[in-house]
Amino acid sequence: MEASMPECLRGLEHISRFWDKRHNTFSAKILPGEYYVSMHGELISTVLGSCISACIRDKKMGIGGMNHFMLPMGCEDEHAGKIHLTSATRYGNFAMEMLINEILKAGGSRKNLEVKLFGGGRVLSSMTKMDIGKKNINFVHEYLEEEGLKIIAEDMGDIYPRKVLFFADTGKVRVKKLQNMHNETIKQREENYRKSIDEQPVQSDIELF
Repeated sequence: MEASMPECLRGLEHISRFWDKRHNTFSAKILPGEYYVSMHGELISTVLGSCISACIRDKKMGIGGMNHFMLPMGCEDEHAGKIHLTSATRYGNFAMEMLINEILKAGGSRKNLEVKLFGGGRVLSSMTKMDIGKKNINFVHEYLEEEGLKIIAEDMGDIYPRKVLFFADTGKVRVKKLQNMHNETIKQREENYRKSIDEQPVQSDIELF
């Protein structure tokens, strides 16, 4: 008999959730620009192309979450070769801050946070001169270094989209590389997402606590 849907954190009611028969648990599926945090051991899943997902959890409390984000274009200093955590990267900052702060508000502690990273594939054919996947990877590495958060695992880069399943309580992750590069749905979705954030980059005054 299927259990009752666990209550989600306030503000996350819009996330698609359902009973996953294959994994015998409730699952939350996030799309580009979304994040989800669970206190009840739910499975969180997404499909990534050039985007990045950070899977973060408090290893003692079992509170974990995942985001799904892409930077606006033009965020890298061509001369310094680094991502600057200012104006053009505000969207990436916002995505990371929202996820981390939600975990902390739910009872997590910064000192217990562990991070796993996925995505950043070179899948957008229209961006041959600008590898947005690589820029996303550079950004998230620099961001976490500056925040002093430990990366314990990652699977990023290459040319393949990925399906990522994150078990929020245990921290277990299952990753499937999608070898069929004729899947235009992922590419089109990310192209549309990229255009939307280039036109209206998110502004954030959130500070980590």
